[in-house]
Amino acid sequence: MTNFAIYINPAFADKQSIFDLLISLQQEDKALSQNRPELRFFGDIDQSANLQHPVEIVDFVADREVPDIECILVFGGDGTILRAKELALKTGAPILGINLGYLGFLSESTLPEIRASIRDLVAGKYKILSRMLIQCSVKREGRVILQTEALNDAVIYKGENPGLIGVRIFANGCYVFDTRCDGVVTSTPTGSTAYSLSGGGPILAPHMKAMVLTPLNPHLLTIRPLVFPAEDQLKLRVHGLSQSAWLQVDGSNSMALNENDELLVTAGKRYVKFIKLTKRTFYRILRNKMHLGK
Repeated sequence: MTNFAIYINPAFADKQSIFDLLISLQQEDKALSQNRPELRFFGDIDQSANLQHPVEIVDFVADREVPDIECILVFGGDGTILRAKELALKTGAPILGINLGYLGFLSESTLPEIRASIRDLVAGKYKILSRMLIQCSVKREGRVILQTEALNDAVIYKGENPGLIGVRIFANGCYVFDTRCDGVVTSTPTGSTAYSLSGGGPILAPHMKAMVLTPLNPHLLTIRPLVFPAEDQLKLRVHGLSQSAWLQVDGSNSMALNENDELLVTAGKRYVKFIKLTKRTFYRILRNKMHLGK
């Protein structure tokens, strides 16, 4: 690997340390490389305000002369990786997360480890893992008004409603249940360790193909999280609203929801790829990051 895209959390205070590190990596690689291209770093025009030398600013959609991106280095926490999924889908390149945040569950490296990580990438010592997306569509009065994809989750939540909202659940057209609650999380296996887990949902191994539906604070204790096959189509209809509810996708507000709006969720046709460098298993990460069993 020699061509990398760079994605940085805009809120990170010491961006200069990252650019200094990238310059140092280029210089070290130039001294060691023989008969192969030098390291190059590219940034999407959408992030141009946060990037500087040695990152070359390009438009990954419009520019035809951009070399094929082989890896996206994402500097930030899990939220930054979620935002970088659009760049991963634009380029088709896998993500390597460099954790600058708190939990860093999706990250594979850290700033102190980045030199060794780059050496492993250049030497081809890595694996690529694919993680499923969910396709989310909002229907209002029979018409689709929003389509988007989520790597983590799609969340219906009550917003500023003072009381509970109603959410009626269907799977493949079959009625499942109706619940009054603060909201409902529909997550991928990747997202099963995020908001869904906080709501009492199960943890799914990231390579699985399934969807988790987790009601948030349901009024009836008999309403429990459910796991559905990836082949199913889920429909969530909101009702009983005193004012608009909200749809949140991968941690960002997407749109206000009105009475009887429907959220349709299916497994996406595209995947986001991640770099796997270490021999740390998913279960070891659970133990270390979440103190599982400790």
